[in-house]
Amino acid sequence: TGKKTKKSPETPTNDAFDSLSIETKQAATVVLMLNSPEEEVLLKASEAILRFAEKGDVNRSSLLSLGALEPLLSLISHEDKLIRKNAFMALGSLASHGDVKLLLKKNDAVPQMVAKLSHEDDVVILECATLCLALLSTDFGCKVQIFDNKGMEALIRLLTNPHPNIKKNSVECIYNLVQDSQSLVAVCKLKGISPLLELLHTDVPAIQDVALHTLECITVDRETQSLLMTIFLQKYSDLHALALKVVCNCLGDSGSVPVIEETGVLEKLLQFVVTSNLHEVQASAIKAISRVARSCENRKILQDKDVEKVLVDLLAVENSNISSAACQTVAVMSENLANGIMPIVQLLNSENAEVQEAAAQALSSLTTGNQPNAQVVDDAKGDVLLIRCLQSGNPNAVAHAAITLANMASHESLRDSILSHGAMQALVPHLQYGEKHLIISITQAVASLACDAEGRMEFRNTGGLPPLIKLLLSNDAEVRRNGCWAVSVCASDEPTATEMCKLGALEILQELNLSTSRKNKFSELALQKLLDNNLSVKYSLTGHLSPSDIITDGFYDPGQVQVGHRVPALEDLSKQAVNQHRPVIAKKKLALSQQFSRQQSFFLYSEENQKDRKESERQPWTLPCDVAFHNMVTEAAKTILPLQDDTEQYRALAKLVSDAMGGAVNPDELHNFLFELHLSELKHKHQSNIIPIGRIRKGTYYHRAMLFKALADRIGLVCSLVRGSYNRAWNEVFVSRASSGVPGYFHKPQSYIVDLMHDPGNLMRNDSLEAAQYQSI
Repeated sequence: TGKKTKKSPETPTNDAFDSLSIETKQAATVVLMLNSPEEEVLLKASEAILRFAEKGDVNRSSLLSLGALEPLLSLISHEDKLIRKNAFMALGSLASHGDVKLLLKKNDAVPQMVAKLSHEDDVVILECATLCLALLSTDFGCKVQIFDNKGMEALIRLLTNPHPNIKKNSVECIYNLVQDSQSLVAVCKLKGISPLLELLHTDVPAIQDVALHTLECITVDRETQSLLMTIFLQKYSDLHALALKVVCNCLGDSGSVPVIEETGVLEKLLQFVVTSNLHEVQASAIKAISRVARSCENRKILQDKDVEKVLVDLLAVENSNISSAACQTVAVMSENLANGIMPIVQLLNSENAEVQEAAAQALSSLTTGNQPNAQVVDDAKGDVLLIRCLQSGNPNAVAHAAITLANMASHESLRDSILSHGAMQALVPHLQYGEKHLIISITQAVASLACDAEGRMEFRNTGGLPPLIKLLLSNDAEVRRNGCWAVSVCASDEPTATEMCKLGALEILQELNLSTSRKNKFSELALQKLLDNNLSVKYSLTGHLSPSDIITDGFYDPGQVQVGHRVPALEDLSKQAVNQHRPVIAKKKLALSQQFSRQQSFFLYSEENQKDRKESERQPWTLPCDVAFHNMVTEAAKTILPLQDDTEQYRALAKLVSDAMGGAVNPDELHNFLFELHLSELKHKHQSNIIPIGRIRKGTYYHRAMLFKALADRIGLVCSLVRGSYNRAWNEVFVSRASSGVPGYFHKPQSYIVDLMHDPGNLMRNDSLEAAQYQSI
């Protein structure tokens, strides 16, 4: 960097400083010279700085660290044009360094740069000024400054400058600015569309590409679409594939129909599709047609021109871009095009991930709410290919395949086929990880396939319940909502509901529904379904079973459990040592065929060797036999069902229950009715805390009420079971009493409490004092 500077010759005076020549090889010295008030020194120093900066990044970094940027910025407004030019050129050279944007912003360079656009005619200065502005225009704060200082108007004017670099820098700056809505609107108001379109004729590919991308952004604004379409299609329809993206943004709504009809855009797009030898151009034209087809009015125009047949033919083209675009377009415009579905299904076999994803997406659209299309997919063996697609590594393809299977599974005739090919096994792994949209699609597919017992069993056996229940804890509301929906469907049978309760779903849903911000309508439904299909847990938590809650084999009463606490499973209770707590009352019906089977298995057990015994011990736990309850069911069906009057049926059943559990007990003699001692003896006799209800011979209120409900449900009588306090429980029934004054007339059914303890068979009005006394101490 060694330079010589010499004082301008002046008339010698006594106080004048003699001219001095300086030679230096230190960049720091030259940077200091940029602050000189002498123009010749500034000129030489700025030239030296420029040459030094152009030698490489290391030199540029050195200049920035020495603080060269600040004096150079001050020199771009110098009166001497050559000094201004050198300063701008040096700044332009420094602009490629990563730290320059931050320093230019820090030194508030935007207003100065914008001002030069309107007041300079030097090509170099304009090129460097636009280069710096293009760099700064990626920052939001600088965008605002450029706009506020009327930089957009100056940049649009420079689009017609003959110098290519000025055009390129200006259009890049405009592209960055139009990412914000106010600049986007300003381009149209300042008549910037025409000069942008003129750039499409340039021979410089970089300028053409940026201009097209800028136009693509601008055409998002609906007001500019019609104007741009008319100009574009009249003058620029022979351009390459990127130009078609501009067309795409001008299409797709009903407002584009007149433009399509007047300009002949559709014919030109079809010409690109059919005659172009460039696959990229064909694919872009197909995508443009897809955009056109989004409007119902436009679809009618496309159908009239037989575009669907062209698209179906393109599905067979061995090019991934064309196949993908054709799939997406067929899905948009051909809801009832059955012959288009078959080739799309075959594209699921493609090894190209993009094509496979496009095919799955198209099928998901075509089968949504469309049973005929779903049937066509099934006829083409699409369910097998979709399940195979679930095992691919493309999450988008997996999500679309899952949605398609969900659409198909909503039709019962197709669901069995999908399950038979291992759909649940393919879906479950995706519940444990994946993006939000993928998990939502998978849960929807699970819910559709779990509509029947076979699907729920498959899901349960495949290990799907634990990851599904974890979704209830998600912080994402949509994931939580879909998880709750799937849980509500899966909880539709007792085995699945019971297993979910073991896995903690009940406690999670109880806590979820206590939160006003996290609960949803499906979380409440899921909780209700869990309780409705696990009546033991429902009765333990709520203390109430309605007439529609039908007690089945395996029902047990572990006593009242507070909300938020887990109700122990019957098998877990069976493993506990005999204790002093209240016994668990269980119901188990034993049919004659079951009795024979058990006797036979016991006999075989006694003949087994030690190894086989160990295998037998690992068999699932079952309730002990309850022959007595089976006999009571038989007796009730034989003696009570023949009675014609429902009142008499309830009274007869009450007497049967009372007789089985110790008979009537005078309220004043309750303290002598030692049912606790009897239950304790049964526990120790059978070495279990679980007592089958048929073995109880001395039972109090809650034993009798449970037995009444169990027998009533078995023989088809309607009643509810309600738990009270202090070992009280009762049954409510609805009975219509005959009118004493009008023969054949019955009063409206009223609720009654059935006395099972003191006056067995007495029906007490639910709102009477007598009923209140029965319900409390």
